[in-house]
Amino acid sequence: MTRIRMIRHGKPASTWGEDDADPGLDLVGLAQAQAVARDLMALPDAERPTRVVASPLRRCRETAAPLAALLGVSVTIDPRVGEIPTPAALSAEARPAWLRAAFAGRWGEIVGDLDYAAWAREVAAAVAAYPEAAVFSHFVALNAAVSVAIGDDHVAAFRPDHVSVTVFETGDQGLILIAKGREASTQVL
Repeated sequence: MTRIRMIRHGKPASTWGEDDADPGLDLVGLAQAQAVARDLMALPDAERPTRVVASPLRRCRETAAPLAALLGVSVTIDPRVGEIPTPAALSAEARPAWLRAAFAGRWGEIVGDLDYAAWAREVAAAVAAYPEAAVFSHFVALNAAVSVAIGDDHVAAFRPDHVSVTVFETGDQGLILIAKGREASTQVL
């Protein structure tokens, strides 16, 4: 078995529902990215990530960059660990209400253009495909991976804070949750 650390991105310059569809990090988020990189580098050699993976969205790429620089590796971009796909007909203004409704239910009950239970399983499979990696992702994708790992189909498995580090191991059955990352209040719920 090998460890995988899944990290929520740092504090973005704007949140969903605001004008910027792909915000980078604000100054707090940039400091958080530096801090989590130092924390991960301080792990014992056998536990330190050797690879860095990120969602294609800017806030994840910017959070991943300091660790990649310290490790001397490139960031692998994987859209499978990206943000939950919003239904095509949904306006940016309606997305917050849609997310709140989704978080109140189960993966198979989310109304939209695709099978969100299958999407959650795909996120978990993508994370499991990166042993010994730090995977920088999003609030909902972290919930998807945790839900699949613990066999619970509730969308809201936990409330990961910015740069919260959730630890998984991989096994014959896929992801195994070792520890949820730090939780905090968030605007999603």
